[in-house]
Amino acid sequence: MSAYPPGAAPSDPVDPVTLEAGQTAKVTRPTGRFMLGHPARLIALGFGSGLSPVSPGTVGTLLGWLSFIVISKWIDPTTWLWIIAGGFVIGIWACLRTARDMGVYDHGSMVWDEIVAFWLVLLFVMPTGFWGQFAAFVWFRFFDIVKPAPIRYYDRTLKGPGFTGAFGVMFDDIFAAFYTLLVFALWRSI
Repeated sequence: MSAYPPGAAPSDPVDPVTLEAGQTAKVTRPTGRFMLGHPARLIALGFGSGLSPVSPGTVGTLLGWLSFIVISKWIDPTTWLWIIAGGFVIGIWACLRTARDMGVYDHGSMVWDEIVAFWLVLLFVMPTGFWGQFAAFVWFRFFDIVKPAPIRYYDRTLKGPGFTGAFGVMFDDIFAAFYTLLVFALWRSI
């Protein structure tokens, strides 16, 4: 049995990634067809925002921002807490399944973690105008990209196969949300 998918030769530029003992998969750029192949992939890839060829995490966060504004017209903050908690749990399942299907633990196209974490940020910084929301967006992206301690620690130690790895994908963005909210709390206390 070949370690390469059908049609892929060992001379292809993409190397196989070892998942678990003896399992390999070719890591490729996900497509719309791949995303629509299972509901978990649709969620993990942020309903298509993770398919962006440029900065999928930023595009996913923008989708989180837009969806928060639209959905907030119909629901109250308490309902948002339930949606965020449910989104976190569903995200663990979606990231677990999608990581297995892609053969990589935290592919950049999996952006559901950014969406849910940014909902959390917006829940606590609202009400604020466009520039306050934009500042929250910039700070959140900064912390998600730079990963200051302890985000970097959890990003390294919780990544891997199985439930713990999927939890880690979701959890490190919650820390980025916490740091963003800390900046806003300090700013508002001045």
